[in-house]
Amino acid sequence: MKIVCQRDKLVSAFQTAAMFAPARSPKAILQNVRLDVTNEGCTMMATDMDMGVRVNLEGVEVESTGTALLPVLHFGAILRESSDATLKIETTSRGTMVRGDRSEFRLQSEDPEEFPIVALFEETKYHNISAALLKQVITRTEFATDMESSRYALGGVLIELHGDKLIAVGTDGRRLAKMEGPAEAVNGHTTGDNTTIIRTPSMRLFGRAISENDNTVQLAARSSDVLLKTERATFYSRLVEGRFPRWRDVFPRRQDAIKIDLTVGPFFSVLRQAAVVTSQDSRGIDFTFADGTLTLSAVTSDAGQSRVEMPISYTGSAITVTLDHRFVADFLKVLSPEQTIVLEIESAESAAVFTADDSAYGYVVMPLSRDR
Repeated sequence: MKIVCQRDKLVSAFQTAAMFAPARSPKAILQNVRLDVTNEGCTMMATDMDMGVRVNLEGVEVESTGTALLPVLHFGAILRESSDATLKIETTSRGTMVRGDRSEFRLQSEDPEEFPIVALFEETKYHNISAALLKQVITRTEFATDMESSRYALGGVLIELHGDKLIAVGTDGRRLAKMEGPAEAVNGHTTGDNTTIIRTPSMRLFGRAISENDNTVQLAARSSDVLLKTERATFYSRLVEGRFPRWRDVFPRRQDAIKIDLTVGPFFSVLRQAAVVTSQDSRGIDFTFADGTLTLSAVTSDAGQSRVEMPISYTGSAITVTLDHRFVADFLKVLSPEQTIVLEIESAESAAVFTADDSAYGYVVMPLSRDR
């Protein structure tokens, strides 16, 4: 194999692929990116066996076809330090040669035939989803999942695909984030009765790897895995096994709850102020709604106490609910400061429900005990 590559194209493709290569693995060969060069094109592949990626490499002049394994650590360092506009990559009996205008590197290489192949996207049934929407869906749901729970289904984001809609849900049992948006079914694709739970690490990498230049993502849910395809890459992930909670039962249908409009920026500011005295063992903040004022207060034995107020539109009877400030902050972090949200409160014992984007994005936080 012998090729000449535009360095900027090579860097972009290699960085995307390298995200999916494990930093540590019992199988050392997985700490490489496989480069396949054919007369039809060039592809980079990486996998940790639970998730993987195939990236199209452009800007390549092919002198001879073949396959090479590029070690993530050392090849990545070469790309970072090189200032050459083009690089030459060649496989020889001595290893993989990487040459610039005034530099030359020889990297030890394992047998490319032993590297596992990442699945192609050959599905005829799938959903078309806006790439920008999918990135937003991932950002707004994956933070609510639980990677440490013995309930494995909580370690991923539930994806439901209907004819014209995508619904994504993440929960750790104490809070739940749900977002929905438009999607287009192709050839009747649907998740049906299958529980499609995509691993949280996979979702995070998908969100990072989907480019701002991507317009549409094709998503195909299968019985044990999921495939995503963009204009330049195909992503694969194994699904999480287990039973996902009945999330629709978590969103309460309440007639008498109060609804308060809040602007994210000012609300987040007073939340951070009230949280100054909280600790790992005492994370609760009292949210008191009364007389046109929201009062946030916290007390800890080792740090002291805080009390912060902000004006609100509510003027009814006082209602106090205690919430974990970290859970509220996680929700506010994924929204823009000028955005308006609706907070729905009923009593000290009932969940707080936050909604945004005309209820397309919902977030439920269970209250803490007042005698914590």
